[in-house]
Amino acid sequence: MTAYGLAHLRPPAVLPGEAFQYLERIQATLDPYGGKFLVHGAPVQVLEGEWPGSLVVIEFPDVAAAHEWYDSPAYQEILRMRADHIPGDLVIVEGCGPDHDSAAMAAAMRAAAASQVQYSA
Repeated sequence: MTAYGLAHLRPPAVLPGEAFQYLERIQATLDPYGGKFLVHGAPVQVLEGEWPGSLVVIEFPDVAAAHEWYDSPAYQEILRMRADHIPGDLVIVEGCGPDHDSAAMAAAMRAAAASQVQYSA
């Protein structure tokens, strides 16, 4: 199942040179794991809440590939170039398949919640 690496980055007012080096080198770390940018710093249009900073979305073939990329020596070598200068949050999440049905998901969640209430009473 396709997986995604999402980063919510809150860059400082001035980016140090290491941040540019990171950008120059990251694609080479993604290639062996099938990672590709879907969103990379495009302007964010906030409709609800607050979103200071930018969004990065990287697609991977699966969760294992995303973790392998993040843990790879090549990425670990450049990670500090970003993490030490640009605060942010990074998550890996599995996507939903083409047959995803939110109503069926709601029904399963409702049933699970109902069974938890029965057992906790």
